[in-house]
Amino acid sequence: MTTNEITTTPARLDYARTVPKVFRAMIALDAAAREGLDPALVELVQMRTSQLNNCAYCLDMHAKDARKAGETDERIYLLPVWHEAPAGVYSERERAALALAEEIVRIGGGVSDAVYARAAEHFAEAELAQLVSVCFTINTWNRINITTRKTPGTR
Repeated sequence: MTTNEITTTPARLDYARTVPKVFRAMIALDAAAREGLDPALVELVQMRTSQLNNCAYCLDMHAKDARKAGETDERIYLLPVWHEAPAGVYSERERAALALAEEIVRIGGGVSDAVYARAAEHFAEAELAQLVSVCFTINTWNRINITTRKTPGTR
């Protein structure tokens, strides 16, 4: 295969059709997790998590949703390197959320006290619980879509 050759792997199953009750429960969990949080922040967290989990389907979907919600190309393009992004591209609140999301993705070592404390400085307890819930749900969506080989660009 050449570097310019694109391969398409067919989806393994239609998850929503095969287990509709579970799929509806995931939709409800996702909606409940987002409640009270800034939609732009949610999209940033979902995109960054999807990048780290290598979920092309979710990354594609959330980047498109972020653009529709008014997110700038600059912030979308710099998300993989948000740590190095110039001051002002991401707020301290967004940086705290992204750091927390990254540690939740890489949960093997746990979430450090420093990252958790930083997030707790920027989010009230209820908001922090919602943010953690968003992180849990996007990780689950990533695993579902990677496992079933959901094709980017489809809904």
